[in-house]
Amino acid sequence: MKFHCFHLMSYPGLPDDFRDKHRSVWVDVPSRLFDPKVGNRAYNDYLDLLEEAERLGFDGICVNEHHSNAYGLMPSPNLMAAALARRTSRAALVVLGNSVALYNPPIRVAEEFAMLDVISNGRLIGGFPVGTPQDTAFAYGENPATLREKYREGVELILRAWAEPDMFSFNGKYTQLRYVNCWPRPMQQPRPPIWVPGGASVETWDYCIDQDFLYSNLSYFGYLEARKVMDGFWETVARRNIDANPYRAGFLQFVGVADSDAEAERLYWPHVQYFWQRCLHTYAGWVSPPGYTSVPTMRAGIKSQIARIVRRAGSRADLSQLTWGDFIERGYIVAGSADTVAQRLGDLADTLKVGHLMVLPQFGDMPRDKAFENIGRFARDVAPRLRNRYAEWEDRWYPAGIGGQHAAA
Repeated sequence: MKFHCFHLMSYPGLPDDFRDKHRSVWVDVPSRLFDPKVGNRAYNDYLDLLEEAERLGFDGICVNEHHSNAYGLMPSPNLMAAALARRTSRAALVVLGNSVALYNPPIRVAEEFAMLDVISNGRLIGGFPVGTPQDTAFAYGENPATLREKYREGVELILRAWAEPDMFSFNGKYTQLRYVNCWPRPMQQPRPPIWVPGGASVETWDYCIDQDFLYSNLSYFGYLEARKVMDGFWETVARRNIDANPYRAGFLQFVGVADSDAEAERLYWPHVQYFWQRCLHTYAGWVSPPGYTSVPTMRAGIKSQIARIVRRAGSRADLSQLTWGDFIERGYIVAGSADTVAQRLGDLADTLKVGHLMVLPQFGDMPRDKAFENIGRFARDVAPRLRNRYAEWEDRWYPAGIGGQHAAA
């Protein structure tokens, strides 16, 4: 089993009355709330934590892309990965990822990912998310009805740009380029491993299998609620008669390790409250623009993460009313003593059958010292107990030069 340190880079300075005075943390959150001095300290603390993750033996360090929000301060994950590429030497750089349909032309993604792969000596894992409606349809003004078609055409162009040794022309529906000539070329040939972050779209399962991409489920609500999504993915794998290699899939989990279960509540509960009540405070109108959710996904009855947050229906009471015990019982966060966390993550592995676990050791406004202590405890006291899981499988979705079995085809 491989472990990756994921960072959302949330803004830590949202006021106590944020939910009362502002309707959303995304799209229309007032930029006057951003203090550059707070941002400077946060960015550098966050990058330091990712560098520390490599030193502690994590297999990868992960960044991602969001826009016009205080939930995640990375409009350009490539800038973060570039900073990390020069100050790390062993861990995979997992860029989850570039929202391909937002790049015009998408050849820009091919070029910048190739740069990162060369600078890092072949350590890039490239991510191709479709992107949330807040980021794509509202912050960047893309048409939600054509977003997925534009996305797939962009991915096609990127993969071809990496593979073709000579200049070629590309005449797509959304992008027309007379001269495509990707300089530099990636260190990893024919391409770096590709991971696709997915939240709720069932067609993504077949797409990942067709392209031999890893399917990565990013969840705010933990592994228990993710079972329906991951069961659907593995059922698709079985239907397609593909090997059920656990390394085909990844999952994101909030984690907090302490001396005891009671100590975990004392240490992490304030930051859980900050993240779920402020960083996920999203206006319902940004969630599901017409055309964004595919018909197969609607038929399957699977809702996006953000849609589930803002609707708060049935068992999803208002997040502000949930207790620490509720978060633990439901698996939104896996926290407690090292024994408790190892046991719960073992259950996660058995339940979801994922070979790549992305760990969120810092969330909300958690300060630097507490995040460093958390990640250190995880690396020292938890990860070794799970490391040998799935050792019998080849990992074909990780850079070959640093531990993958072979380059991606």
